[in-house]
Amino acid sequence: MFVAVYPPTPSAALTGALITAGYSPVPVSDVADTAGREPEHGWSAAVVELSEDAGLAITVGRKIREELGIPVLLVVDRTLTANLSTEAGFDDFILTPVDHTELKVRLRKLDRVDTVESVDPVLRHHDLELNTATYQATIAGQPRDLTFMEYELLRFFVEHPQRVWTREQILSHVWGYDYFGGSRTVDVHVRRLRAKLGEERSSWIATVRSVGYRFG
Repeated sequence: MFVAVYPPTPSAALTGALITAGYSPVPVSDVADTAGREPEHGWSAAVVELSEDAGLAITVGRKIREELGIPVLLVVDRTLTANLSTEAGFDDFILTPVDHTELKVRLRKLDRVDTVESVDPVLRHHDLELNTATYQATIAGQPRDLTFMEYELLRFFVEHPQRVWTREQILSHVWGYDYFGGSRTVDVHVRRLRAKLGEERSSWIATVRSVGYRFG
């Protein structure tokens, strides 16, 4: 079950709560990004976390709801509840600190994807397994400790094998359109992934000179 999460750099607490609640959070940067990254079976909901720029977050959430028809759950710091008094562009809200049980209940009420759907949450490549429901990665049954972005990059590679991707394309798909870091970010994460995959499997991520990377 996939949920679009705004802003594209959500708090670690929210990301952890979503994963614990059984959802796969996918950071998005705006409405277009939300539409472009929609999974095959659709979004269960959109989760919008109100941070410093609460007005912008509420605006993005409203557009996602109105233009894409996706139910929106706001995650609100208790000091920012005043921002909700005149707003109607969301379906429900939850206060921080987020309780994953409450989060699960509220999302299930909004979930527009059939929750009994038996889609295998595990992506596989040889002896690598990525569980998209729990964000766990294993190789030959042994867990690999990946950061959130390392996991997202590896997941992107596994979902798109054999194709060559430029660094800019990888940045857009994995980090989001509004990420201002340079292409070196991709190189650094690829190097870390290769190290964590191990010497025998590091060649799965091949460097295509002057272009980018290919997985497979």
